[in-house]
Amino acid sequence: MSAPEAPAPSASSPSSPGSPGSPASPGASAAPPGADPRLHAPAQGWAGHARAVRRRLASGELGSLPVVVGLVVIAVVFQSVTHHFLQADNLTNITRFIAGPGLIAVGVVFVLILGEIDLSLGSVAGASAAVAAVLTSRQGFGEGVAILVALAAACAMGLLHGLFFARVGVPAFVVTLAGMLTWSGLQEWVLGDGGTVNNRHGGIIASLDTTFLGDGDIAYAWALAVLAPALYLLARLRTARRRRAAGLTAPSTADTAIRAAALAALTLATAYTLNQDRGLPLSLVVLLGAVLATDFVLRRTRYGRQVFAVGGGVEAARRAGVNVARVRISVFVLSAFLAGLGGLFYASQQGSADKQLGGGNVLMSAIAAAVIGGTSLFGGRGKTWSALLGILVIQSITTGLDMVHAAQAIQYMITGAVLLAAVVLDSVTRRTRSSTGRR
Repeated sequence: MSAPEAPAPSASSPSSPGSPGSPASPGASAAPPGADPRLHAPAQGWAGHARAVRRRLASGELGSLPVVVGLVVIAVVFQSVTHHFLQADNLTNITRFIAGPGLIAVGVVFVLILGEIDLSLGSVAGASAAVAAVLTSRQGFGEGVAILVALAAACAMGLLHGLFFARVGVPAFVVTLAGMLTWSGLQEWVLGDGGTVNNRHGGIIASLDTTFLGDGDIAYAWALAVLAPALYLLARLRTARRRRAAGLTAPSTADTAIRAAALAALTLATAYTLNQDRGLPLSLVVLLGAVLATDFVLRRTRYGRQVFAVGGGVEAARRAGVNVARVRISVFVLSAFLAGLGGLFYASQQGSADKQLGGGNVLMSAIAAAVIGGTSLFGGRGKTWSALLGILVIQSITTGLDMVHAAQAIQYMITGAVLLAAVVLDSVTRRTRSSTGRR
């Protein structure tokens, strides 16, 4: 007895999506063989990109859009008020002043991805700068050796925090609060009764903030402006080729070209502006190098995936075979190292290491920069680029308010309001992502 024949689909019954012979929906693009049909196909053309952007915004994936909009608003407002906010010398100074807090903010991003907080980073920056200054000016050490010792001391501070947190089980808030008090005391003890140690004239630390590559040679800024988008384009094309070879969805060549062109426009405009003044600041190159290196670590290495895994869920990461304690300790060491490096740039900017370095709003500015840039306070989500964008917002506001001679109290209140707005936005978008099945 033969098996009954399956009934043929009637003309009125709709074909299932993706079935052979079914009409494609308008604007839809075919997914590559082996791709999960639940995934969105890569956007094709301007209309496809517009739909993809609307879909991401609706699901709470705002990315860097709020920060970019904020920077534009800040520039327009202060330019209309001062009429010279966008002049080349002012913009160059902004790129110089963001190095110290920006480096600390990059370390904050790693800690926040874990879902933790480090209150000691300002004190670590101050103590490291004090160690380097005293070894150089009072003990007769070479500056290179003094800098290495200062950074090693910063790493030791971070290691101590990490051990108490990861091995002993003391909450990170308590450990780093104790560290903040301890390293502030160490900073004062190292500096001694005078409380201030000047940088060696013409030395390495003094030159960190005052050096421009090529002594104002415009070729350096143009070279970096061309190299950055070219490397980005090559990396995106390589990633897309590997994903297609694995049967996964991949961004289209048009999408990659659009993104690379937008980045090229930004970098070329920045190079043009810097070359109208003194050229490419060394401090900006160091900050960009730190951001690029840490971004690569987070997105392209096994260690970076482990950091996100621990931030997303400690128990789940442990069951997946991640050494949670080692990841936590390493993150606190890395954040302290970056804070120590940031402290050297602070010392370079003010010409000395003193008891106030690392105090005041240094820590709050670094945390605010990471959060304003898009790093979540709830852990498991963030990019080191957010530190760069966030510190640009804060420094732009500070510079603009200084230009209109606003009181420091007003600066604190405005920065606090911007930070609160960023946290509220993070909370709202997090709920939106949860309602749409995203984290």
